[in-house]
Amino acid sequence: MSLSDTDQPLLKIGLPKGSLEQPTIDLFDRAGYNINVRSRSYTPDIDDPQLACVMFRAQEMARYVEDGVVDIGITGHDWVVENGSDVHEVCELAYSRATGRPVRWVLAVPEEGGITDPKQLEGKIISTELINTTQRFFRDQGINVRKVEFSWGATEVKARLVDAIVDVTETGSSLRANNLKVIATLLTSTTRLIANKAAWENPEKRQKIEDLALLLSGAIAARSKVGLKMNVPRSVLDDVLSLLQAEHSPTINDLADKDWAAVEVITDEKIERGLIPRLKRAGAKDLVSYPLNKVIP
Repeated sequence: MSLSDTDQPLLKIGLPKGSLEQPTIDLFDRAGYNINVRSRSYTPDIDDPQLACVMFRAQEMARYVEDGVVDIGITGHDWVVENGSDVHEVCELAYSRATGRPVRWVLAVPEEGGITDPKQLEGKIISTELINTTQRFFRDQGINVRKVEFSWGATEVKARLVDAIVDVTETGSSLRANNLKVIATLLTSTTRLIANKAAWENPEKRQKIEDLALLLSGAIAARSKVGLKMNVPRSVLDDVLSLLQAEHSPTINDLADKDWAAVEVITDEKIERGLIPRLKRAGAKDLVSYPLNKVIP
């Protein structure tokens, strides 16, 4: 059943299918949106009547956004570059990788080979999923390779079958495990929220896009943060405060017992386990640590 014009959602959003699918659904959940992906369906339900979702592979998302099939989408900057898509990049969404670092598309060759410079690949065969970017790299370098062929996956293995590969890496561990060495970096990339340019110029749609970007970015920022609450005797308050690091001053409230204060702060999760024992030794009591859904600066 089709919706009437008055019932049409304000924005159509493209969500990535594949490895980014579940992390994206989890991110939206932390941002306050519930997405339900029905079995074998590419049109998930979302609990916001102003949004309608459709799922595409990240590799093709930028083309659909540029063409206006969807108003906004989530994909890697690498696929925007690869497709040469004319879209507006709204914000970076660094949520999809293990370390949070940008990924790199690198030119790699076998360790035991004698190749150490891209110029040595003149007349050679390169295997990659990033065809256009790789061809452009060699063209810009003035290197006439024999062929850049498309890889359907397991690109690291193909380094034994062709002369070199261009593959994506975050830590380099997979390349090292396959005895490959990097001789050039072609592109660095992070996940982005991108928008169709006409949609971005529409004031109503733009406000909704900016609201969504704010909530998604806040959910990402909250991943590495925790909230801490504690009761502190005023006699040791200065000692406790000296241990706390925050973007802004901790919140301090009076308790019914004027000799005590309630202190609350947001801090990095990675330092929490070392901080709590120190706070306890300094005299803080009733410490409570809690996760955060969003941190909006």
